[in-house]
Amino acid sequence: MRVVMFGYQTWGHRTLQALLESEHDVVLVVTHPKSEHAYEKIWSDSVAELAEENGVPVAIRNRPDDEELFQLLKEADADIIVANNWRTWIPPRIFNLPRHGTLNVHDSLLPKYAGFSPLIWALINGESEVGVTAHLMDDELDAGDIVVQRAVAVGPTDTTTDLFHKTVDLIAPVTIGALDLIASGQTEFTRQDRSQASFFHKRAEEDIRINWDWPADVLERLVRAQSAPYPAAFTFHKGKRLEVLSAVVSEGRYGGTPGRIFYGEGDGVVIVAGADARTGRNHGLAITRVRTQEGNEMGATEYFTSMGGYLSSRP
Repeated sequence: MRVVMFGYQTWGHRTLQALLESEHDVVLVVTHPKSEHAYEKIWSDSVAELAEENGVPVAIRNRPDDEELFQLLKEADADIIVANNWRTWIPPRIFNLPRHGTLNVHDSLLPKYAGFSPLIWALINGESEVGVTAHLMDDELDAGDIVVQRAVAVGPTDTTTDLFHKTVDLIAPVTIGALDLIASGQTEFTRQDRSQASFFHKRAEEDIRINWDWPADVLERLVRAQSAPYPAAFTFHKGKRLEVLSAVVSEGRYGGTPGRIFYGEGDGVVIVAGADARTGRNHGLAITRVRTQEGNEMGATEYFTSMGGYLSSRP
C-alpha cells in the first residue's frame, strides 16, 4: 500500500523504520519541528532525518491544518495514513482522505490511557501490563476500532525507561501486522469498550511534585516512573528542592505526620507517608538516593545526617 506517515520522536522514527523495511511504499512523511519541551527532548530520534536519508519527501508542521499540506496529501494519493506520536489534532478531512483512512499507533492498551504519557501514568497507577495498540482513527481521540494490540508485563522494579524499551520494540510488529490485515481486505475490527476508557494529560512540573499524603507504594512507583532521563520526582527539605532518585517501600510500619524524616532502615531513610499515617498502619517511603538543588547526587544516609524535621511539597 501507498503510505503517508505522521510521526515524531523515537516512536515515529521506529514506525517509519518499520514501514521502510516493509513491502509498503512510504510516499510522504509529516513531522513536527524540534522542541525544547522537557519531555519532547527525550527519545528524540529524528523522523525528518530518517525520511530524508531514504529519499522520502518531508513536510514539517506543528498542526496539519493548512491548505498547502492538504494539497500535498491529495497528490500523495495514499491508501492509508499511519500516525504515531503525532502531538496535535488531525482533522477529519485529513484522516478520512486515504482509501483506508488513518491507522494510529498508540503506546497503551486502549481504551485505557488514551492521550499523553501513557507509560508514566500506567506505572504510577500500578498497572500489571502495558502495550501498544494500532487502531483506526475516528472523530474521538484514540477511540477508533482496534486492529492489533500487544501487551508486555510490568516488572516489580521496572522504570518508565524499562517500559519504553519493552513497548518500542512492539511498534514494528503491531504496525506492520495491522497494515497487512487491512491490505488483505479485512474491514471488521474490535470496537473499544468506551466504559473502560481513560484519558490523560501531558506531564508537567506539578505532576512530579511529591505529595506525602500519597501512600508509600504509589510514591515508590512515582519515583520509578520519573527515572532518568525523565525529570526526577522532587520534594523540599529546609526550603530547598530535593530530587528523589530511588526509593523503596519500607519494611516496617511508621506512624505520625506525612513527610516526617523518621528512621534509618537499611540503605534508606524512611519518610512517613499516607494521609492516614497517624494510625500507624502505613509503610513509609525509604529514600535511598537523592540529588540536591546544587546538583550533587548522594545516598540518602549521607544526605540525612540526623533524623527529624519534615519534607514538604512546597518550600
